[in-house]
Amino acid sequence: MLPAAEGFRAGDGPPLPAAPLHADSTKDAELADFSCFGLPGIPGSEAFWASARTPAPVPGPDGGWTLLFLWRGSPASLVFESWSEPVPLRRLAGTDCWYAQVAMPARLRVTYQLLADDGAHADPLNPAGAGGDRSLAATPDAPPQPHWPVLGADDVLPLPRTRLRWTSDRLGGRRTVRVHPTGGGGPLVLLLDGDDWLHLHPASTAFDSAVAAGELEPVTLVFLPVKDREAEFGCRPALWEAVRDELLPLVAESGVPADPGRLVVAGQSLGGLSALYAALEFPGLVSRVAVQSGSFWWSPEAARAADPLGRAPGGALAARLREHPGLSGLRVAFDVGEHERRMLPHCEVVESLAEAAGAAVRVSRSPSGHDRAGWRHALLRDVAWALG
Repeated sequence: MLPAAEGFRAGDGPPLPAAPLHADSTKDAELADFSCFGLPGIPGSEAFWASARTPAPVPGPDGGWTLLFLWRGSPASLVFESWSEPVPLRRLAGTDCWYAQVAMPARLRVTYQLLADDGAHADPLNPAGAGGDRSLAATPDAPPQPHWPVLGADDVLPLPRTRLRWTSDRLGGRRTVRVHPTGGGGPLVLLLDGDDWLHLHPASTAFDSAVAAGELEPVTLVFLPVKDREAEFGCRPALWEAVRDELLPLVAESGVPADPGRLVVAGQSLGGLSALYAALEFPGLVSRVAVQSGSFWWSPEAARAADPLGRAPGGALAARLREHPGLSGLRVAFDVGEHERRMLPHCEVVESLAEAAGAAVRVSRSPSGHDRAGWRHALLRDVAWALG
């Protein structure tokens, strides 16, 4: 899987399945023609490389797809974000063309890198990037994400102009928090793992587009960076005390138009766990939540277990919800990747318990694994719903 810079660890989500099949059982001579993938010409020739674009899909077995990935010049492996083990590329004999044909299920959007001897690279044949060293692949039946621009590895993502220096007594250290008003500003939307939504996925651009399209009311985005995800997101009060007593007053003093009375917290994976924890333990602060693939397997015991997802569904938050007196003031949107099979029981328990406790609940499933590439549409849609 991709390294931790993506913003969450493998342990936040389900264990990785075995690597998808790639074409290592067919003779090179039979693979020299990639025209069935829409790539005419002789593989390895200059004309071939000039026109090659990947990943190239064709229908696969059982309603899925086979995607062709290419790499030029040196041994490399495909490394996917929390979806499979690395897939080694195979060299087409007598050429500088390395390839893999990867079987993917229907409806999948995934982040990947090409790992060579000199490090990790974005796919130079793929125009869709996520930061400088990642690319995005999607099967043809994956729903569109219209508000998220296609940005290559060399494109510079726009950063919000307002930059706050937050020195936290409760959390320790200094952080840079970016703030971006869309459409003139409005309710605060606190984006956990804010650096990922700044530097890998251009959330400010996507929210601007959704507001301009009338799909979301104007909001003010606050990009909250995290230093230690496990320590800060693991159902402890320090983060939310610091947000309440330090960060929100700092935002209010910044002069950026914002309405702190309608705060939405959006979090993914362990960030989603923390967002719902805040709604349960700090109801006067957080009453609107958008959660993508919340790590609801988490409990202090599960976090130390060899198989954390193999324990009782719902973890610590399910136990807290069973004893909660009522959540009639809470609006919470839950989303999880439809390919996260081991996450689903944990999410389903928490979803049901939240609704039974009186919360207004929205439940959906995204065409993804444990990957921001697949959560992006849900982020916009669910923030809009949480605002009511």
